[in-house]
Amino acid sequence: MKVGLSAIITPREWSFAETVQQAKATGYEALEVVITDEGDLTPDTPETDVEKLAGIAADEGIELVSVCPMVREAPKDIMTDDDRLRAESMDTIRRCLDVTRALGVDTMLLTMGALTDDLYYNVAYANSLQALQRLAPYAEDAGVSIAIEYVWNKFLLSPMEFARFCDEVASPRVGLFFDTGNMVVFGFPQHWVRICGPHLMRVHFKDFQRQGYEWTPLLEGDVNFPAVMAELRKIGFDGALLSEVAPSIASLEDTAATIRKIMEM
Repeated sequence: MKVGLSAIITPREWSFAETVQQAKATGYEALEVVITDEGDLTPDTPETDVEKLAGIAADEGIELVSVCPMVREAPKDIMTDDDRLRAESMDTIRRCLDVTRALGVDTMLLTMGALTDDLYYNVAYANSLQALQRLAPYAEDAGVSIAIEYVWNKFLLSPMEFARFCDEVASPRVGLFFDTGNMVVFGFPQHWVRICGPHLMRVHFKDFQRQGYEWTPLLEGDVNFPAVMAELRKIGFDGALLSEVAPSIASLEDTAATIRKIMEM
């Protein structure tokens, strides 16, 4: 396994090169980068420019392991019952898959939308399932996996339901982006690893304390990291453990050191 950092929590004003350099300087070996509306990496960045960015990471010895689309101007809601919006969202996802492929990364994080008062669970389920079944061949051709993260959107609430959903999509290129902190409010993260193991693609590390309902530094919340590590080893996971611990909670250096401690569990 490798010590990784997600650019989801690094300062937005950092350039791509600065993010890579800071990751290296603070003790990380792998990086999840973000696609944004403006900046070095957008859905419209030319392929040649994307390849140059990949070269920056390679020169620093940082492995790029995941891409997270954090676009706001282009939609990416595939749960919606608005057919036009869902079609536009699928186009956004395809464009982001293209950027991910050009970057030389084989996994893209996806959040699918959220339930609302008017969007019923069964409708959202059918919409997102159909959309992913249609997107899967594109992902397969691109050689990029779509890793879905549970993000408190009131959807796919249990590991058994998530595993069933992935089974129904029925593509080796669609699976789970496992986040330790997101699961601990509603259950036990290690259960997700065991039950969704065949579908688990990438891992975010953060910690959460149920009493007080707050994010904490790693090992200071309610995530049972020894159990999580035991289950990750059982399924043969050997990828990056990507920190999503905000610097306001713990410094990048301290989190990297703590991930190394957890890796020894």
